[in-house]
Amino acid sequence: MTNLLKAAALVTALLVGNIVEGSAQSGPPAEVVRFEGGPASQQPLTLQAYLRRPDGAGPFSAVVLLHGCNGNWGRLDERWGEKIASWGYVTLTIDSFGPRGIKNSCGTDPPAGLLFDAYRGLDFLAREPFVDPTRVATVGFSQGGSLTLWSVERGDIERTSENKFRAAAAFYPMCGGVKGIMTVPTLILIGEEDDWNPADACRKMAEGRDDWGISRQKGAGAPVRLVVYPDAHHAFDVPGLRTPIQFHWHHLEFNQLAADQATDAVREFLHSTVGGKERAP
Repeated sequence: MTNLLKAAALVTALLVGNIVEGSAQSGPPAEVVRFEGGPASQQPLTLQAYLRRPDGAGPFSAVVLLHGCNGNWGRLDERWGEKIASWGYVTLTIDSFGPRGIKNSCGTDPPAGLLFDAYRGLDFLAREPFVDPTRVATVGFSQGGSLTLWSVERGDIERTSENKFRAAAAFYPMCGGVKGIMTVPTLILIGEEDDWNPADACRKMAEGRDDWGISRQKGAGAPVRLVVYPDAHHAFDVPGLRTPIQFHWHHLEFNQLAADQATDAVREFLHSTVGGKERAP
């Protein structure tokens, strides 16, 4: 198959995934919002996002969602924003690429400014009267999962905002280079067969090890929980990838069992960390 046909297959697969999953969701509708923010060291930037909120005055717990290196924030919102919102949370699915004129960052390092987008979203939510700013989590996918880990790892990034996340969950992130001294409870979900972001690097990070020795003292930082799904590949939660594809030389494939178990794991994790008024799992 030529590269052009492979690209077309990817687009078709992801669009089909939207149709299949979007029809099964029953969460509150999305509205596009725009907001400014970020640390003083960064140039002013107006981001856009899909916002979903439950009926009622709140204040509700909330979740900031970060997309992967191919963008697709709309599809992420349909796949996870609507689902999480249906559980009773406010959700904010950020478009980190559109306002920056970026189509994707696969195969390259993401722009440095993306490191602060999670907190731009948090600061926006903290100003809304229907959000409890003390009960906000961030959930990221692939590159967004890596950004999620970096956002809550102890260091310069998490110190940029007066508002703080309460929890973080990362789907198939790159764990190499992350010491794992987290400021909040953190959940990592990854497939054993992931050939883009290897599960073994996440095992080492969760256990406090790295390739050169011990990366942190035992018990340092908030708890890190790692869930590795057997036989699951990168993007195991995307229904449109029932037919596996190669994307940037990596294997992407949907796994129904892993997707279902990850849904349960995320719902239980959010309920135990930022939950309150949402419906219990």
